[in-house]
Amino acid sequence: HVQLVQSGGGLVQPGDSLRLSCVASGSTFSNYRSAWFRQAPGEDRDFVAIISGSGASTFYADAVKVRFTVSRDNAQNSVYLKMNSLRPEDTAVYYCAAVPGAVLPASSRNRRDPNRYDSWGQGTQVTVSS
Repeated sequence: HVQLVQSGGGLVQPGDSLRLSCVASGSTFSNYRSAWFRQAPGEDRDFVAIISGSGASTFYADAVKVRFTVSRDNAQNSVYLKMNSLRPEDTAVYYCAAVPGAVLPASSRNRRDPNRYDSWGQGTQVTVSS
């Protein structure tokens, strides 16, 4: 396991940008693939994006493709989610997650499944509203 601490988030207007950060501790972070999920009130926790341990491979949910970018800096033990062109439907609590294994699973289903991640950040609220 790694311990994950998130920062960023807040209240923004539609069309604005925001960057979320997640700092890991407790193990060699490059050995972990990392992901972002989000959960709106009354909804399931939904997959947003995943990045491989090296940062070379990424995969996105269709709803955020093109608008969101996941990246990482292993020297800083950090993973980031840059969100552009935010919409009211992006409003949710956002969570970073990690699991041992640097390579992305071949199955997109496995990439998206929150039950396959064993380390979670505390969550951060993102609200998009005019």
